[in-house]
Amino acid sequence: MKTPKKITVSDAIGLVKDNDTIVFGMAAAEPKEFIQALHLIAGQVKGVRVTNCLPIENGEFFINPKYKSSFSIDSWFYGASLRKAHENGNISFIPNHLHLAGRKRFEHARPNIFIGTATPPDQHGFLSLSLSNVYEKEAIELADIVILEVSPHFPRTLGDLEVHMSHIDYIIDVDYYPPVLADVEPNEKDIAIGNFIAEKIKNGSTLQLGIGGIPNAVAHALLHKKDLGIHTEMFTTGLMKLVKAGAANGSKKKTHKGKHVCCFALGTQELYDFIDNNPSVQILNGHYVNDPAIIGLNDNQVSINTTIEIDLTGQCASESIGHKQFSGTGGQTDTAVGAQNSKGGMSFITLYSTTTVKNPVTGEREEISKIVPFLKPGAAVTLSRADVDYVVTEYGLVSLRGTTVAERVHLLISIAHPKFRDELIQDAIKLGYVI
Repeated sequence: MKTPKKITVSDAIGLVKDNDTIVFGMAAAEPKEFIQALHLIAGQVKGVRVTNCLPIENGEFFINPKYKSSFSIDSWFYGASLRKAHENGNISFIPNHLHLAGRKRFEHARPNIFIGTATPPDQHGFLSLSLSNVYEKEAIELADIVILEVSPHFPRTLGDLEVHMSHIDYIIDVDYYPPVLADVEPNEKDIAIGNFIAEKIKNGSTLQLGIGGIPNAVAHALLHKKDLGIHTEMFTTGLMKLVKAGAANGSKKKTHKGKHVCCFALGTQELYDFIDNNPSVQILNGHYVNDPAIIGLNDNQVSINTTIEIDLTGQCASESIGHKQFSGTGGQTDTAVGAQNSKGGMSFITLYSTTTVKNPVTGEREEISKIVPFLKPGAAVTLSRADVDYVVTEYGLVSLRGTTVAERVHLLISIAHPKFRDELIQDAIKLGYVI
């Protein structure tokens, strides 16, 4: 039986060849030391393509434009570091739905090297990929070379992300902790939105929540509920709090009863401590977890996502600001459609009614509506108007299910900021949406 060879980070970057495709683990599963060292071989390689998703580490190999002849980045989901470095010209977004992200990408560009993170092997020789199985096991099965940075500080999680040592080529022993995501304190708008949603959620519902003030407010507003279930893309600190409070136990779920299902985890150290060796938390393959058909198997499935901008017909631009990529599609469509496949299921799209932007003429900051007559030129439609269900701002909650465009205009304007409502109705009349 093959045993992985222990190597240094210098050895690992030395394995990279011209025109290789390298796939990194996602978010908290990124190989930190490899990322920090990769630029050191810039003069020795060219045409290396790195594929990542929701990167947290600022790698010199892509932050610094002088390395762009050696390295390019293809990403399923932008984080702050990629947004900042995009202008370097060697970074491009991969349009995707999360449950098919790995499968479609690897059909197009098979990985030569996969490198991620893991826990030390147990007594049976199995390592846990710890914090993500969105596409990581798929990449391991396909890659020519598999490298794992192994740290004793990563939680040993369970589900479908255990990998035997015989499937690993190289191990780098490291001593760092996984990155933490601060638990954002909800503001007044978040709390208002969270309360509107919580009123609609019944005991025994199954939840999908994301990150940020609004999801945290929703989670807090649900602490008094009973028998909630969790089938979510991302396991968060807010969801952990529901489990700890006894509000979520999974007892009413149709699939994985009593288990909290996700495909990756990102949050506080308290979250990582909670999921460590916790058999109630199952981290399964993203292709399965985010499949809308699988999501819909649980009754009363609830999906809660945010958007950047919504037009008066219901189109949601949730990943770009105009033509500029901001984040990614992720699982928004997966979970929104999946929830509506569910008996009694509901999908919520949330947003603040306004935001402030810099006026390009005056340079002054000004408030604009996020409910708009039409999306900014070049904006990516993340969730189509045919797939939008409930929409929520701090001014209320409306259901677009089964409605006409004319009905949607009035419903969405009713939850827009009051100072923009007259202007929006005039725009709708000009566009012929209403008479």
